[in-house]
This record gives sequence, structure tokens and C-alpha cells, in this order.
Amino acid sequence: MPRPMVLVFLLVLLIVTSQFEWKQPLMNEMDPLPRGLSVMQQSVLKKEEVVKEKIILSQERTIHKLNELVQSLQEQLLQCQSISISNNNTINASRGGPLTANISDLEGQQILED
Repeated sequence: MPRPMVLVFLLVLLIVTSQFEWKQPLMNEMDPLPRGLSVMQQSVLKKEEVVKEKIILSQERTIHKLNELVQSLQEQLLQCQSISISNNNTINASRGGPLTANISDLEGQQILED
């Protein structure tokens, strides 16, 4: 009888110690870090947030500038197209004929579509 009792005792001891080892890491995860490290980590996180915000603001400014440049280039393109069309109309008018009128109408439609 003593031999089965020793086996049962060892089994219970094994179960209890294994439960204790499993719970110990869980308790460490739940406990916050020591106060000193926590403050340092908060400071680092705040600095990271400030840097991220500065990067985002810089990117927004760059995007705004690029949008302005694109708009300016589109306006210049429209001006160039209108000058080109007016030059073509002048040439076509000097040549005359119904075909030139149709071409100028098509070019006018192209500008409206753009």
C-alpha cells in the first residue's frame, strides 16, 4: 500500500507544481512593468507619437504643394491647347472649306471633354 500512496503523492505534487509554473508567467504578464520603466516607456511612446505627427504633417504639406503644382500644370496645358486650337482655326479659316469647320468642331469637343 505505501507504494501506490507514494505514486499518488508524487502525482499530486507534480500537478500542483505544474499549475504553479503555469500561473506564474500569467501573473507577470498581468502585472504592470516597474514604475521607472513604465515612465521611460511612456516618454519614448510620446516622443514616437510626436515624430509620427510631424512626419504626417510634412507629408500633408508636400501633398498640398503637389496638388497645387498639378493644378497649375493643368491650367497651363489648357492654355496651350486653346492657343493651339486658335492657331489651327486661323490656318483652317485661311484655307476655308466645310472640312476645316468639322475639324475645328471636333477639336472644340475634345477640349470640352478634357
